[in-house]
Amino acid sequence: MGYTPEMKELIKRVEATRAERIERTRRGEYFTPMTLDERADVLKKFHPDYMDEGRRAVKLGPNKGDVYPEEIVDLFEAYPRLHPDQVDCSVLPTYTTDVLVVGGGGGGTAAALLAAENGAKVILATKLRHGDANTVMAEGGIQGADHEVDSPYFHFIDTLGGGHFTNRPYLLAALTRDAPLVIAWLEKLGMMFDKRPDGRMLVRHGGGTSRKRMHSAGDMTGSEIMRVVRDEARNRRDDIEIMEFSAAVEILKDAKGRACGALMYNLETEEYFVVRSRAVVLATGGNGRLHIQGFACTNHYGATADGLVLAYRAGVPMDFLHSTQYHPTGAAYPEQNVGLLITEKVRGLGANLLNIKGEQFVFEREPRDVESAAIIRECAERGLGIRTPVGRLGVWLDSPMIEELEGPGSVERELPAKYMQFIRYGIDIRTEPMLIYPTLHYQNGGIKIDQNAETGVPGLYAAGETTGGVHGENRLMGNSLLDILVFGRRAGVNAAAYVKSLGGDLGEPKLDHVRDYIRELEAAGVERTRISPMLLPDYTTDDVRQRQLTACYVGTMR
Repeated sequence: MGYTPEMKELIKRVEATRAERIERTRRGEYFTPMTLDERADVLKKFHPDYMDEGRRAVKLGPNKGDVYPEEIVDLFEAYPRLHPDQVDCSVLPTYTTDVLVVGGGGGGTAAALLAAENGAKVILATKLRHGDANTVMAEGGIQGADHEVDSPYFHFIDTLGGGHFTNRPYLLAALTRDAPLVIAWLEKLGMMFDKRPDGRMLVRHGGGTSRKRMHSAGDMTGSEIMRVVRDEARNRRDDIEIMEFSAAVEILKDAKGRACGALMYNLETEEYFVVRSRAVVLATGGNGRLHIQGFACTNHYGATADGLVLAYRAGVPMDFLHSTQYHPTGAAYPEQNVGLLITEKVRGLGANLLNIKGEQFVFEREPRDVESAAIIRECAERGLGIRTPVGRLGVWLDSPMIEELEGPGSVERELPAKYMQFIRYGIDIRTEPMLIYPTLHYQNGGIKIDQNAETGVPGLYAAGETTGGVHGENRLMGNSLLDILVFGRRAGVNAAAYVKSLGGDLGEPKLDHVRDYIRELEAAGVERTRISPMLLPDYTTDDVRQRQLTACYVGTMR
């Protein structure tokens, strides 16, 4: 398939300016970064987080009155999948453990491993397969200050600046302090990091970093992390039981308000069951599949914000949930790749962003939100985007520069996954640029936690993308894989310690908090038109929906 003849003509403008841009890069000359005022201006005018449209205040719950994207508010202003009066925990199939971990990505698996290492029996429940998570979608790298001329101090400062100085300092301190420990832990587990010929770790810059501290495994860093933590967890069968296709739909509490397990739903048999535990860790990932403001996304199929709903109904406030990360470089062409993440590593290796004239318009290592806003401005206000055959807009990411700057074979060596994902559609990114546009990538905000991953509800912990605060209002590259592992590990350690500290048994599991939440919904006048958690996205188109005349399931057919 490849590019259309019209797009190939436009690529000639990119090729015409490439030699001069490569020479400037070799001389260490870059496009001028924006000032703080310029950054603030472009964010205010073009970043989706700063638009009033598509956002509204929540009518109920711990964050009543806060303004979030409508897609998130819809989940909070929705009724449970089951009314508590329909649930008798004493007759449902019941499993018992010390720590229930909800979520089978990197954060949940790290929590399970550390809880088990600290003496707890663990059930890890995930609604898809173990490892189906945003972790495996992460490409470019993981930050960790473990080289000379770097330290957790510089990592802290860089991340604070990237988050526009809004990050929770106590979470950021935990993130940056634990980072070298996490890198060493991963290598001990067998992770194949990129290394120099002398065996030292290969580190690179990411957007917003003052030191090279980005560790990687090609452009499949998250997949490699998931490989080692998943294998480790599944090799500990005596202590960690894995439940796949099992979604949590409500947190269970005892009469003292302590978390004591979850009401679960088997997606294969459609049966409900109970896991009773002495502590619960929520590591359910992000919300990309809500497609906020209609953006394409980089997330896996199960990223539907389930943990937010469970925690919110249990009385846990949210932190920074108004903030969403739109990754600057998502694929805009071909149609089969739309939304696909193009790792920041491509820009780190030297590729320029170019408009329809083949001209640079932004420094390639601005913070992600600023970079995204600048791309939207180039297309929407200046009219200098490239239009695809179906009408999408994008700008060029000049990947062939990498072959010139890093030597022949660099693209296949450094970006093997990206090379394969484009060559299958007739686009050779060694010789042709990629067309990109911002894509919904990461849930900056979420469940409020402290540095021990505690939520404020006794026995309820949370870790990873479902939480908020560590990144403030913007996340730097390489801090998400670090976040899930730092706080996953902390959640596991602290949940195990909490279990040991409990005297006697917990009380009978109850859903009184859900009953109270329903009363709030009714008092707020919320109609019974939605249920949550969503569990899986619905991509039924409007015209198909109009022909789905049966409103409920009859047997196995709708």
